Amino acid sequence: MKEEALIFETAKHVEQLFAGEGSGHDWWHIRRVWKTALSIGEQEGADTTVVQLGALLHDIADWKFHDGNEEAGPQAATAWLQSLNAPQEIISQVGTIVKEVTFKGAGVETSPSTLEGKVVQDADRLDAIGAIGIGRAFAYGGHKGREMYNPSILPELHDTFEAYKKNQAPTLNHFYEKLFLLKDRMNTAAGKRMAQDRHEVMQAFVQQFLSEWHSQEMPPSSFLSV
Repeated sequence: MKEEALIFETAKHVEQLFAGEGSGHDWWHIRRVWKTALSIGEQEGADTTVVQLGALLHDIADWKFHDGNEEAGPQAATAWLQSLNAPQEIISQVGTIVKEVTFKGAGVETSPSTLEGKVVQDADRLDAIGAIGIGRAFAYGGHKGREMYNPSILPELHDTFEAYKKNQAPTLNHFYEKLFLLKDRMNTAAGKRMAQDRHEVMQAFVQQFLSEWHSQEMPPSSFLSV
């Protein structure tokens, strides 16, 4: 199968799988990552076929929805590309991207081993920050039944992937535990440029959120007179 057909069939397959998904990991997220990765890949001189397939399949079986299984994604991506009789070199490269793309905790090094992986990781992380990233964070928190914010639960910078996977903290903590860290962990020059504005949008949002939250706080005795 020609490379253009591989991309077309994969996009069609992923759209069917993720249309209407409500956790923020839907088809539109994948489509944005795909288009952003293609743009960055062209600027960085990456193999755009591998970049596009890696972006389209990066969430094909995310560990968050498969009982923490880190191998589910690479296995699903490999199986799909094998069903299309894709070249083995492409299958191997895409499988590596899917395996390496995920954030694994503040204290865990997760820089991909290939240029194409770095491009896809940047595109995925760009969609996790900024205005869309804010919306996705709260969509996922609601999907998981988490509180928006709880002042008594402090953010934790996880040192291991296992600790990060077990985290059940309120959504606002996620900004400190991951999202605010991503700007400085972009791999490519294009990714770094795009991340700055989105980072500032998140900072302004969290500042406003906390301002509104704490402006409503009253001493315990005040509730007795209400």
